[in-house]
Amino acid sequence: MFLYSFTYWSLFQFSGKSVGIVGLGRIGTAIALRAEAFGCSISYHSRSQKPYPSYKYYPNIIDLASNSQILIVACSLTKETRHIINREVINALGPKGVLINIGRGPHVDEPELVSALLEGRLGGAGLDVFENEPEVPEELFGLENVVLLPHVGSDSVETSMVMADLVIGNLEAHFCKKPLLTPVI
Repeated sequence: MFLYSFTYWSLFQFSGKSVGIVGLGRIGTAIALRAEAFGCSISYHSRSQKPYPSYKYYPNIIDLASNSQILIVACSLTKETRHIINREVINALGPKGVLINIGRGPHVDEPELVSALLEGRLGGAGLDVFENEPEVPEELFGLENVVLLPHVGSDSVETSMVMADLVIGNLEAHFCKKPLLTPVI
Protein backbone atom coordinates (compact mmCIF):
# COMPACT_ATOMS: atom_id res chain seq x y z
CA MET A 1 0.00 0.00 0.00
CA PHE A 2 1.29 3.46 -0.87
CA LEU A 3 0.81 6.18 1.75
CA TYR A 4 1.22 9.80 0.94
CA SER A 5 1.32 12.55 3.51
CA PHE A 6 -0.36 15.73 2.36
CA THR A 7 1.60 18.59 3.85
CA TYR A 8 1.70 22.27 3.02
CA TRP A 9 4.49 21.72 0.51
CA SER A 10 2.83 18.84 -1.34
CA LEU A 11 -0.08 21.15 -2.16
CA PHE A 12 2.13 24.05 -3.22
CA GLN A 13 2.82 24.77 -6.89
CA PHE A 14 5.75 26.97 -7.87
CA SER A 15 4.83 27.46 -11.54
CA GLY A 16 3.09 30.70 -12.35
CA LYS A 17 3.66 32.34 -8.98
CA SER A 18 4.65 35.96 -8.50
CA VAL A 19 8.22 35.87 -7.22
CA GLY A 20 9.82 38.82 -5.46
CA ILE A 21 13.59 38.86 -5.16
CA VAL A 22 15.41 40.97 -2.59
CA GLY A 23 18.79 41.68 -4.21
CA LEU A 24 19.01 41.32 -7.97
CA GLY A 25 22.77 40.80 -8.14
CA ARG A 26 24.50 37.77 -9.63
CA ILE A 27 22.64 35.21 -7.52
CA GLY A 28 19.30 37.03 -7.58
CA THR A 29 19.47 37.28 -11.37
CA ALA A 30 20.27 33.57 -11.68
CA ILE A 31 17.23 32.80 -9.49
CA ALA A 32 15.05 35.11 -11.61
CA LEU A 33 16.07 33.35 -14.83
CA ARG A 34 15.23 29.96 -13.36
CA ALA A 35 11.88 31.13 -11.96
CA GLU A 36 11.02 32.74 -15.30
CA ALA A 37 11.39 29.30 -16.92
CA PHE A 38 8.55 28.13 -14.66
CA GLY A 39 6.28 30.92 -15.87
CA CYS A 40 6.73 33.05 -12.75
CA SER A 41 6.42 36.81 -12.90
CA ILE A 42 9.51 38.45 -11.43
CA SER A 43 9.71 41.58 -9.30
CA TYR A 44 12.61 42.80 -7.23
CA HIS A 45 13.94 45.24 -4.66
CA SER A 46 17.56 46.31 -4.90
CA ARG A 47 19.72 49.32 -4.09
CA SER A 48 19.09 50.53 -7.63
CA GLN A 49 16.95 49.68 -10.61
CA LYS A 50 18.54 47.14 -12.97
CA PRO A 51 18.36 47.00 -16.78
CA TYR A 52 15.78 44.17 -16.88
CA PRO A 53 12.63 45.64 -18.42
CA SER A 54 10.63 42.43 -17.96
CA TYR A 55 11.19 42.52 -14.16
CA LYS A 56 9.20 45.01 -12.07
CA TYR A 57 11.31 47.13 -9.74
CA TYR A 58 10.00 48.13 -6.31
CA PRO A 59 12.01 50.79 -4.48
CA ASN A 60 10.09 49.82 -1.33
CA ILE A 61 10.44 46.26 0.04
CA ILE A 62 6.99 46.31 1.66
CA ASP A 63 5.42 46.98 -1.74
CA LEU A 64 7.47 44.12 -3.20
CA ALA A 65 6.26 41.75 -0.46
CA SER A 66 2.63 42.90 -0.93
CA ASN A 67 2.83 41.97 -4.61
CA SER A 68 4.65 38.64 -4.22
CA GLN A 69 3.49 35.14 -3.42
CA ILE A 70 7.07 34.01 -2.87
CA LEU A 71 9.76 36.34 -1.52
CA ILE A 72 13.37 35.23 -1.97
CA VAL A 73 16.14 36.97 -0.04
CA ALA A 74 19.44 36.96 -1.96
CA CYS A 75 21.09 40.27 -1.09
CA SER A 76 24.39 41.02 0.61
CA LEU A 77 24.39 41.48 4.36
CA THR A 78 25.06 45.11 5.28
CA LYS A 79 23.94 47.46 8.06
CA GLU A 80 21.02 48.43 5.80
CA THR A 81 19.93 44.86 5.06
CA ARG A 82 20.14 43.48 8.60
CA HIS A 83 16.53 42.56 9.51
CA ILE A 84 15.35 43.80 6.11
CA ILE A 85 12.70 41.10 6.54
CA ASN A 86 10.82 42.38 9.58
CA ARG A 87 7.24 42.30 10.88
CA GLU A 88 5.97 44.77 8.28
CA VAL A 89 7.48 42.85 5.37
CA ILE A 90 6.24 39.50 6.71
CA ASN A 91 2.73 40.89 7.23
CA ALA A 92 2.78 42.32 3.71
CA LEU A 93 3.72 38.89 2.32
CA GLY A 94 0.79 37.49 4.25
CA PRO A 95 -0.72 34.19 5.34
CA LYS A 96 -0.46 32.63 1.87
CA GLY A 97 3.05 33.94 1.19
CA VAL A 98 6.29 32.02 1.37
CA LEU A 99 9.63 33.46 2.48
CA ILE A 100 12.83 31.86 1.21
CA ASN A 101 16.10 33.06 2.71
CA ILE A 102 19.25 31.90 0.93
CA GLY A 103 21.22 35.06 1.73
CA ARG A 104 22.36 35.45 5.32
CA GLY A 105 20.57 34.65 8.56
CA PRO A 106 20.54 38.21 9.94
CA HIS A 107 18.52 39.41 6.94
CA VAL A 108 15.48 38.06 8.77
CA ASP A 109 14.19 39.12 12.18
CA GLU A 110 14.03 35.48 13.28
CA PRO A 111 11.83 35.87 16.40
CA GLU A 112 9.34 37.75 14.23
CA LEU A 113 9.50 35.02 11.57
CA VAL A 114 8.85 32.29 14.14
CA SER A 115 5.97 34.28 15.58
CA ALA A 116 4.42 34.86 12.14
CA LEU A 117 4.66 31.16 11.24
CA LEU A 118 3.15 30.04 14.55
CA GLU A 119 0.34 32.60 14.33
CA GLY A 120 -0.45 31.90 10.67
CA ARG A 121 0.53 35.40 9.51
CA LEU A 122 2.98 33.80 7.06
CA GLY A 123 2.19 30.76 4.93
CA GLY A 124 5.60 29.11 4.93
CA ALA A 125 9.35 29.46 4.88
CA GLY A 126 12.36 27.81 3.28
CA LEU A 127 15.54 28.56 5.20
CA ASP A 128 19.14 27.49 4.73
CA VAL A 129 20.64 30.26 6.84
CA PHE A 130 19.79 31.31 10.37
CA GLU A 131 20.32 34.43 12.45
CA ASN A 132 22.38 32.79 15.19
CA GLU A 133 24.01 29.90 13.35
CA PRO A 134 24.51 27.13 14.18
CA GLU A 135 21.51 27.57 16.50
CA VAL A 136 18.11 27.13 14.89
CA PRO A 137 14.93 28.12 16.76
CA GLU A 138 13.45 24.96 18.24
CA GLU A 139 9.91 26.04 17.24
CA LEU A 140 10.77 25.68 13.54
CA PHE A 141 11.50 21.94 13.75
CA GLY A 142 7.91 20.82 14.19
CA LEU A 143 6.27 23.03 11.58
CA GLU A 144 5.04 21.36 8.39
CA ASN A 145 5.16 24.62 6.45
CA VAL A 146 8.90 25.13 6.99
CA VAL A 147 11.84 23.56 5.19
CA LEU A 148 15.21 23.78 6.96
CA LEU A 149 18.51 22.99 5.31
CA PRO A 150 22.16 23.78 6.04
CA HIS A 151 23.61 26.35 3.63
CA VAL A 152 24.76 23.83 1.03
CA GLY A 153 22.79 24.95 -2.02
CA SER A 154 25.88 25.49 -4.13
CA ASP A 155 27.97 22.66 -2.70
CA SER A 156 28.92 20.67 -5.78
CA VAL A 157 32.30 19.71 -7.22
CA GLU A 158 31.75 22.04 -10.17
CA THR A 159 30.78 25.00 -7.99
CA SER A 160 33.71 24.42 -5.64
CA MET A 161 36.10 24.49 -8.62
CA VAL A 162 34.55 27.71 -9.95
CA MET A 163 34.82 29.32 -6.49
CA ALA A 164 38.46 28.25 -6.19
CA ASP A 165 39.20 29.70 -9.64
CA LEU A 166 37.47 32.93 -8.62
CA VAL A 167 39.62 33.21 -5.46
CA ILE A 168 42.77 32.70 -7.53
CA GLY A 169 41.58 35.23 -10.11
CA ASN A 170 40.89 37.80 -7.40
CA LEU A 171 44.30 37.22 -5.78
CA GLU A 172 46.07 37.58 -9.13
CA ALA A 173 44.14 40.79 -9.89
CA HIS A 174 44.93 42.21 -6.45
CA PHE A 175 48.66 41.53 -6.62
CA CYS A 176 48.87 42.77 -10.24
CA LYS A 177 47.09 45.98 -9.14
CA LYS A 178 44.13 45.25 -11.49
CA PRO A 179 40.40 45.57 -10.64
CA LEU A 180 39.10 42.64 -8.64
CA LEU A 181 36.78 40.20 -10.39
CA THR A 182 34.33 40.32 -7.49
CA PRO A 183 34.98 43.42 -5.38
CA VAL A 184 33.23 43.83 -2.06
CA ILE A 185 31.18 47.00 -2.23
